[in-house]
Amino acid sequence: MLQHPTSGNPPTLTVGQLNREARRLLESHFDYIWVEGEVSNFAAPSSGHWYFSLKDSGAQVRCAMFRNRNQHMRVTPVNGMAIRLRCRVSLYEGRGEFQLIVEHLEHAGAGALQAAFERLRDKLQAEGLFAPERKRALPAEVRTLGVITSPTGAAIHDVLTVLQRRCPAMRVFLLPVAVQGEAAAGEISAAIARANRWQAAGDVQFDALLVTRGGGSLEDLWAFNEEVVARAIVASALPVVSAVGHEVDISIADMVADQRAATPSAAAELLSPDQREHAALLLRLEHTLAGRMRQRLERAGRDLHYLRQRLRHPGQLLREQAQRLDELEQRLLRAQRAQLREQRGALALLENRLRSRAPDTRVRALQAAVGQLEQRLQRGMQQQLRGANSQLAHLSQLLDSVSPLATLSRGYSILRDAQGAVVRDAADVACGDTLEARLARGELRLQVLGTQ
Repeated sequence: MLQHPTSGNPPTLTVGQLNREARRLLESHFDYIWVEGEVSNFAAPSSGHWYFSLKDSGAQVRCAMFRNRNQHMRVTPVNGMAIRLRCRVSLYEGRGEFQLIVEHLEHAGAGALQAAFERLRDKLQAEGLFAPERKRALPAEVRTLGVITSPTGAAIHDVLTVLQRRCPAMRVFLLPVAVQGEAAAGEISAAIARANRWQAAGDVQFDALLVTRGGGSLEDLWAFNEEVVARAIVASALPVVSAVGHEVDISIADMVADQRAATPSAAAELLSPDQREHAALLLRLEHTLAGRMRQRLERAGRDLHYLRQRLRHPGQLLREQAQRLDELEQRLLRAQRAQLREQRGALALLENRLRSRAPDTRVRALQAAVGQLEQRLQRGMQQQLRGANSQLAHLSQLLDSVSPLATLSRGYSILRDAQGAVVRDAADVACGDTLEARLARGELRLQVLGTQ
């Protein structure tokens, strides 16, 4: 950036440096702005860029709109045209010229029209006039079409060209109206009402209405943004297709119409079947019908041949049925005899099983078993007694071997003091004590004379 010295001489700049600093200062100070004025000195060289001056009664400024921006514009400036620009402020360094770099341009007053468009759009949307459920479906086939447009415009030519190619049998009624200017909206709404009156009176049986015109600026298309036209489309008992302008153009009429087409030609294609498609469909149906007829005939021929082969004389059928009856009778007799043999065998088997399980036989068998068990019980009891006696003798011998009485029989005795306690130690008695001695046979009463 350019620095202002605080002392000494200011720096010396080249012209290029000065222009560059001026451009940077302008571009940093201004954001995008809107400027309105009149076009003059318009030039469009082969590069595709636009150069012109924008002036008013007291001043003018150079403007540049480069190709990447102007190629999408529907408005081409001409000298004397009043326009409104959205632009950046800059400076062309090569010549030191102050200029505007244009991003967008439109007719002067287009901003007010756009604001009016948005107000009406919001109003009708709030009323529900854009809702899909309010709109009528187009008929499956349109035989009579009412076209509301200018009789001299490109739109009617495009519509008739497409219809002549796709469906020349369709009847087309032109309701001529002005499509721009102050009277246009009234004529368009009146034509819609007139077509509905003809329909109600039975004068013309319309299947649908097409409201259309070619492209243009917002001012050119404004008639189709008027509320009176929108109300007439909504009030129409006939379905209405709207095709206003080019693909990028959206009008209020498009929004309230039952269906919108991008262009007049697209609307004609929407409303008309392609006769070539119908011819191809008929040809396919013809081939399909012929093929099915051949299949039906072939199937009927096969059925007839089969029935002829099955067709026989009633007498032959009766003989066959009688023979069949005889065969069934023989089979029945054989089956009965086989079943009888089988049942007799089963009966014999049951008799044998019953005899083997008779009560007297079973009683005799049980009695024999009881006798055997009694013998086994007696033998077991005797054997158990002998064992018990042997064990008792053995235990008696053991008891005798450890019994104190057996010890006494060998000459020993048991001494007890006066209290009955067994005397085991001489120190436990004194001279003069009385003791009892238990012998093998009998007892002795003793007095102690002394101890050792």
